[in-house]
Amino acid sequence: MPDDLKRQIAASEDLPDVVRKIRARTPARLLAGRAGSAYRTSTQLDLREAHAAARDAVRAELNISEVFGSEFLRMWDLLEVHTQAATKDEYLLRPDLGRHLDQPSAAEIRKRCAPDLELQIAVGDGLSVPAIAAQAPALLPLLYAGTRARDWTVGTTLVIHHSRVGILNEIGELLNPRVAILLIGERPGLATAESLSAYMAYRPRDGHTDADRNLISNIHVRGLDPESAANRILNLATQMMATDSSGYTLRESPPTLK
Repeated sequence: MPDDLKRQIAASEDLPDVVRKIRARTPARLLAGRAGSAYRTSTQLDLREAHAAARDAVRAELNISEVFGSEFLRMWDLLEVHTQAATKDEYLLRPDLGRHLDQPSAAEIRKRCAPDLELQIAVGDGLSVPAIAAQAPALLPLLYAGTRARDWTVGTTLVIHHSRVGILNEIGELLNPRVAILLIGERPGLATAESLSAYMAYRPRDGHTDADRNLISNIHVRGLDPESAANRILNLATQMMATDSSGYTLRESPPTLK
């Protein structure tokens, strides 16, 4: 159980049993109580800690050696690339630059990555490096195992610095995969700063918008666990390949039970 949830439960020991049970089931700060007209000290400190974690998540820079470790990098041959946003400040101020690779990265992808495969996976730091650190090392091997079980051809996994969701379009233009997947750090909130999203698109192209993509979100310790996330991602990719479509026209079906 996360430390912040333990503190939340401990702070409610003087509350009725039904209130404690409600609070234990959600990260939302329900029925937190008050001291006069203000929050209790424990609630105020918890909010300040969560806000600091959210700010740190946005400002952090991705170090793939620290996140994945040298053995993981050797095993899975991740390709590290960059968008046109050269710094974190530029990334935050110019979202458009995070949707396009810089020229050296685009050239390296053309050189090292095979085009016209069935699946292309990318990992983007987005707005939360802690989300990548917490979720991607467990999720990626599950996705690789699932693709092998389905006999899909899979491209070299990209790790993209200072990335936005729209980078999927450029991946599609460069490599032409049937399905592209971007695992990206979500905008952090006061419930968690470690939530990952999986944006997916069928044959993404320049000019595509969120209407052409599908999203599986809230991959974190109190949300969707890595195994469930991998099953949903692979199941949705299967649907995309079967229907030659993605986005608002495609409704996600529940994964088949084994």
